[in-house]
Amino acid sequence: MESTGLLLEKIFLTVFPLVAIVTLGYIYARQCKPDISIANKMNMDVFTPALIFSVLSAESFDLLRYQSLAIGALVIVLGSGVLLYPACKFLKVHPKTFLPPMMFSNSGNLGIPLIVLAFGEAALPAAVVLFLVENLLHFTVGIYILDTRTRVITLLKMPMILATIAGLVWSGFDLTLPAAMQTAIDMLGQIAIPLMLFALGIRMLSVDLSNWRVGTIGALLCPLSGIPLALLMQQFLQLEPTQFNYLILFGALPPAVLNYMLAERYQQEPQQVASIVLLGNIGSLLIIPLVLGFIL
Repeated sequence: MESTGLLLEKIFLTVFPLVAIVTLGYIYARQCKPDISIANKMNMDVFTPALIFSVLSAESFDLLRYQSLAIGALVIVLGSGVLLYPACKFLKVHPKTFLPPMMFSNSGNLGIPLIVLAFGEAALPAAVVLFLVENLLHFTVGIYILDTRTRVITLLKMPMILATIAGLVWSGFDLTLPAAMQTAIDMLGQIAIPLMLFALGIRMLSVDLSNWRVGTIGALLCPLSGIPLALLMQQFLQLEPTQFNYLILFGALPPAVLNYMLAERYQQEPQQVASIVLLGNIGSLLIIPLVLGFIL
């Protein structure tokens, strides 16, 4: 009973801060109706790149240590699309509408803080690697799904990609920054995760439940495709137990809010995508604690 109590306490301490910040963002949005687009742009262009560079350029970061984890994440993202493609016909929904939310999970807003809270600060490099794999695929494969005219050069201009390249170069050549500059970059990076969660709560106000049927099914199929793929990949990758836990949690994450923003930009049934994203994230309040109970 004591171990069960400690486990429940660990799950609560992991999930509650995330839910609290998201809820606060939602309440604030209802009261003040803020324009979160500016804050999101700053987070994508400044704070998240600073976090990525800070983690990747650290002396303790070893890219080779996470290469198998990255391969597992890649298979989960792409494999989810392959597995769930037949479901589009059954649900009578366009693949461009349904598949991106199933493939591209909330590895930034939810995944990074969730993994760090569950496993400690030592898990931050792995969480960032999972986020980078998902985000890189989202801005290449994901955008190509929505618009086949996408140009690769656009990706290379993204601050997050530039920060990734710079961080890996810094780490690979064992370079160092002046202490004051490193502190400034670290402080900017510390803004990213809380702002991601707060912005997620604000974004929840802009979606509706008009397409609840597809959204509900998507909330179930998203982890039901990701988790089995993680279990399957473990047979090939033989990850160490801690990294395997990271991969399981990655496979259980709900759809990224970015799916809604991109659907709106490319006019790919944004309201239907919004329902899938919202219900997927609501469903994660039940699914994530169950998964944490399993892996912890």
